[in-house]
Amino acid sequence: MERFDTDAPHDNASKLALDALRQMVAQQAAFPQRALPPERELAVAFGVSRRAIRRALTVLEAEGQIWRRQGKGTFVGPTPPSGCMSFAKLSSRTNFSEVMEARLHLEPALASLAAVRASGEQMAILRRLVERTTRQQGAEQIDAEGLELWDSALHRGIAEAAGNRLMLDIFEMLDAIRLDPAWRGLRQRARNTDRLNTYSHDHDDIVNAIESRDPIKAATAMRGHLRGLQQALENIIHQDLEASV
Repeated sequence: MERFDTDAPHDNASKLALDALRQMVAQQAAFPQRALPPERELAVAFGVSRRAIRRALTVLEAEGQIWRRQGKGTFVGPTPPSGCMSFAKLSSRTNFSEVMEARLHLEPALASLAAVRASGEQMAILRRLVERTTRQQGAEQIDAEGLELWDSALHRGIAEAAGNRLMLDIFEMLDAIRLDPAWRGLRQRARNTDRLNTYSHDHDDIVNAIESRDPIKAATAMRGHLRGLQQALENIIHQDLEASV
C-alpha cells in the first residue's frame, strides 16, 4: 500500500488522517469494488491512532465519499441503493397504492427533466421505444412478456434522459418491484383493447412533449398516463374484493 506523508503535529492526527484518506479515496475512485485497507493498517500507514482513522472515516461516510458494511469492509462511493434491503423484501413490505403513489410523484418529475435535458440521441431512442411498445400493443396476439419488456424500457429511457443518477436509482427500485410476477399479473388482467390504445396514445404524448422541450406538458402527460393505469388497477382490485364477499 502506498504510504502518505505524515509529517504533522500529534494533536492534528484526525485532520492528518482525513487528508490522507481523501487522497486514498480519490486514487481508488476507479475501483469501487475494492475495499479500503482495515483501520489498523491505515493507522500504521499514516502514523496515527485507530481513533483518528475512525473519526476520519465517519466524516467521509457522512459526506457520501465512502460506505461501510459490517463484515465486508469500507468502500469508495455512496451506499448502493440495494445495500440495505433486497428488492424482494421491499416488494413484500409495500402495496399497490404505495407503489403508484411513489410513481405519481417520481415519474412526472423525470419526464419534466427529460424534456429539458434529453440529448438528440436519447430522444431518438425514446421514439424507437414508443414505436416498439405500440407495435406490441397493436399485435393481434398480445405478448404479455414482450409488452412488459418494452413498456419498462420506455419508462426507464425517460428516467435516464432526466440526467439525475439518484432519481434513476429510485426509479430502478420501483421498476424492480413493479416487475414482480404478482404485480405483472394484476396489470395483465387490467388490459383490454381500449386500455392498450389509450396507453399507446399516452406514450406518444409523453415523448412528443419531451421532443418539444415542454417540461410542463411532459409531466402532465406522464401524470395522466399513470393515473389512468392506477384507476384500471383499482377497478380490478375492487372486482376481486366484491367477488370474495
